[in-house]
Amino acid sequence: MDSKVGKIIQECQRKLVLMKQDLLNRARGLRQEFAQNDKNSGDEADQTVAHLAEHHFLVSQERLRQQLIEIEFALARIERGQFGVCEETQEPIEQERLLAIPYTRLSIEGAELREASKKKYAR
Repeated sequence: MDSKVGKIIQECQRKLVLMKQDLLNRARGLRQEFAQNDKNSGDEADQTVAHLAEHHFLVSQERLRQQLIEIEFALARIERGQFGVCEETQEPIEQERLLAIPYTRLSIEGAELREASKKKYAR
């Protein structure tokens, strides 16, 4: 592996670790905020607001969980030496794309192919 690619992988790994820490902190903060809500008191309107807040919390937690999974998969690909290879085309992912979205699994071409495939089978 040449030094430029190695530096890009190191930068992506650094970004992934920071993203993971940020997501874990946000998830913890959301949990603490949600735990402080009183879900069983008040009139029907208060309980409706509490249910909506619970729904928002659950949707947010699921979104954070999915992002964490993608980050963990990317970190595992780095460990295995498989980072930066498109799942669709098996070609290297563009360096600019990796730096912008370090957990990506697809090159631009691979993303276009996957999108075209989804549209084809969605009919």
